[in-house]
Amino acid sequence: MSSPSATLARIGPPLLAVLAALTVGLIVIVGMGAALDKALLAFWRGAFGNGYAISASLNRAVSLALVGIGFVIANRAALTNVGGEGQIAMGGIAATALCLFPPIAGLPLGLAFVVPLLGAALAGGAWGGIAGVLRTRSGTNEVIATLLLSFIATWLLYWCVQSEALLRQPMTSSATLPESLPIPEATHVPLLTGSYSSPVTLGLPITIALAAVAALVLARSLFGFRLSAVGLNPVGAARAGINVGGHIVSALFIAGAFGGLAGGLMLQGEQFSLKAGFSSGYGFDGLVVGLLARNSITGVLAGALLFGFMRSGGIAMEMGAGVPSALVSILQGLIVVLIAGVAYFQDRRSVR
Repeated sequence: MSSPSATLARIGPPLLAVLAALTVGLIVIVGMGAALDKALLAFWRGAFGNGYAISASLNRAVSLALVGIGFVIANRAALTNVGGEGQIAMGGIAATALCLFPPIAGLPLGLAFVVPLLGAALAGGAWGGIAGVLRTRSGTNEVIATLLLSFIATWLLYWCVQSEALLRQPMTSSATLPESLPIPEATHVPLLTGSYSSPVTLGLPITIALAAVAALVLARSLFGFRLSAVGLNPVGAARAGINVGGHIVSALFIAGAFGGLAGGLMLQGEQFSLKAGFSSGYGFDGLVVGLLARNSITGVLAGALLFGFMRSGGIAMEMGAGVPSALVSILQGLIVVLIAGVAYFQDRRSVR
């Protein structure tokens, strides 16, 4: 069991970074000439003001947490998955195609929404796995591969919603939007509350369960041990009989599957039709959550909650007080920079 001082050393820097970033945010709001009390009230109402605001924040946190968990799993093997945005897009495309496939909506026992979610996870996993294969076969850096694959996925998404031969709804007039048909109600992810006034979906307990499984696998399983060995010393791991290439592909596949599942939940739990840009930057925000967590699944959940509520509050602050919601992105970046700086000086001191 960790000592109080060790626990404080682990959670202290992130907390201080968050407090410092929020302080900077308050200073920026005042510097812009906005009324501080009005901005804070709008932020509070957007994040916590009612059941709908809290539910929307939790649903955002679910998507961020899934991408962050995938990042931590890949990072255990010293891999950096920055392709969450593309993996979300591929998951959304696959989920939409399956939801609109007529036999799927008639499946019993909840399979109508489960099957598209599984398809989304497999599509995201395949997209991440491509980067793993490129890394093992040709030595392509996974940062470059996952990033460029995200651009490809974004254009594939755009193609799907622009082409009637793919997923675009039939054009009945010049005002028909470039998006898919609405998915059948049977394929929607069920609400925990049963009411759209407080629309927390089944994605929340699914994410918590997956987080617990991921933490257990990384800490207690042979697979988790081998991922750590590959990350710490791939040459030594290979000499010990570990399939280094296979574990690299597996790690990026799993990371991509979490991103694809996030895309499926976003489509089936909130948006219900596929649009260009439907991922709304969640892939990159999830990457920030993974960096903030410093390889801790618990940290991912905490960071996802923080950024989920910050994103909701930032949108409301822009609408209610005229403060740009981009301020939230600035604060997120500042948090990461501060944590990275603290980690750098801690590592230097430990070496000394």
